[in-house]
Amino acid sequence: MTKLEGVFPVLITPMFDNGEVNWEGFKNNIEYFVAQNVGGITINGSTGEFVSLTKEERFKAVEIAVAQVNGRIPLIVGTAAETTADAIEFTKQAEEAGADAALLINSYYAHPKENEIYEHFKEVAESVKLPIMIYNNPFTSGVNISQETILQVGRDVENITHIKESSGEIRKVRDITRQGKGFIKTFCGADDLVLESFLVGATGWISVAGNIAPKLAVELYESVQNGDLDNAWSVYDRLLPLCNFLEGSGKYVQIVKRAMEIKGLAGGPARKPRLPLNEEEEAQLQELIKNVETVPQ
Repeated sequence: MTKLEGVFPVLITPMFDNGEVNWEGFKNNIEYFVAQNVGGITINGSTGEFVSLTKEERFKAVEIAVAQVNGRIPLIVGTAAETTADAIEFTKQAEEAGADAALLINSYYAHPKENEIYEHFKEVAESVKLPIMIYNNPFTSGVNISQETILQVGRDVENITHIKESSGEIRKVRDITRQGKGFIKTFCGADDLVLESFLVGATGWISVAGNIAPKLAVELYESVQNGDLDNAWSVYDRLLPLCNFLEGSGKYVQIVKRAMEIKGLAGGPARKPRLPLNEEEEAQLQELIKNVETVPQ
């Protein structure tokens, strides 16, 4: 089983002005992140606009990403869907294409109950042998999955191996990490709590900010691993304003797409109803990029 740990930028799906996917740009972006020595990459997540992509586009993204990565780093594929049957279809496709793991959130419109979430995760995971990272994001899905449900499904289903915790509750990250030892590992999904998450035992970070400042994100993780907390805090101080902007803006997709363009990579517009950054947001992003790229004296 592929080891999943470290910084995993959750990639955008670059597009042309007409809304079509820029597949060559997608490949080039993947190459860029491989060269940044990230722990792995994630595609077809919220930052990748999975809900705005057709099934055919999501399948194609997986096939292209698997071929482009070519086993050099782990690839996690978002396989979320509103129904269990559709989530199974996406997860099976990811496994057959050669992905290393799947990232799976609960239904995001139905607001399912705890037993329904448990059965959803269990049924999807048991349809494949692929490692599954379940995902708790109450801000997106409208449900804050209980710690008990997360731990129970992790105990009961062998290939549910990780949890991406995005509730913003650091006590929850701590308790799942400590109580889940031996059967489930924790990834941070809240960019503005990443160092805190590492300090309570998270082993990875599905990172939006890692798109914009991958070297800094990796340096933060490695500093914690090496026990150099002074440097970890120094790096975090540089990253945190960007993380706060991404978490608080409501426009994280547009921010990352624009940032990729500023860095000379493939970005493009987001699909409507998402609209571009306004002048104030553009100026703020430019300043934040300048700050994370400026080496302290």
